[in-house]
Amino acid sequence: MSTFKALHAPALACVAAIALAACAPTAPKQRLGLGETPSAQQIRAWDIDVRADGAGLPAGRGSVAQGEAIYRTRCLACHGENGEKGPAPRLAGGQGTLAGKAPVLTVGSYWPYATTLYDYIQRAMPLDSPQSLTPDEVYAETAYTLRLNGIVGADAVLDATSLPRIAMPNRNGFRPVLK
Repeated sequence: MSTFKALHAPALACVAAIALAACAPTAPKQRLGLGETPSAQQIRAWDIDVRADGAGLPAGRGSVAQGEAIYRTRCLACHGENGEKGPAPRLAGGQGTLAGKAPVLTVGSYWPYATTLYDYIQRAMPLDSPQSLTPDEVYAETAYTLRLNGIVGADAVLDATSLPRIAMPNRNGFRPVLK
């Protein structure tokens, strides 16, 4: 059997290469007329990513007090009274639980960057109308969520300068994959 394989291996490799080439997709010879090239305005509207260092944060500002008012009307039903109970994931609590048998993953216990919170709220919240909050409302909601976790004071006001400076409790809990 091994002699058979040795004698026929090159031929089998050729057959496999020909079969793969025959099955490879080819570029269409004409445009199919699907889709359209996005305008510069459409691209700008979707260019909303915020990086850990704060690059991409928009102009605006929001306070803990403003965030609490928004939370009461837009977030409470899903995240509960203090961000600790509701049908949606917990937002607050859990500090010191990551090394235990039942870690509680919240903004305050797990997330390494406050800017990631801004980015997430901006993109995905509230669940029933994502991307409906203004930059000021997102800063305010970020401030309130950080306050629920004891990370900022009750008088905190966040903007593109102050938000990246916040040192999250688990900032050093992540290791870079690439060096």
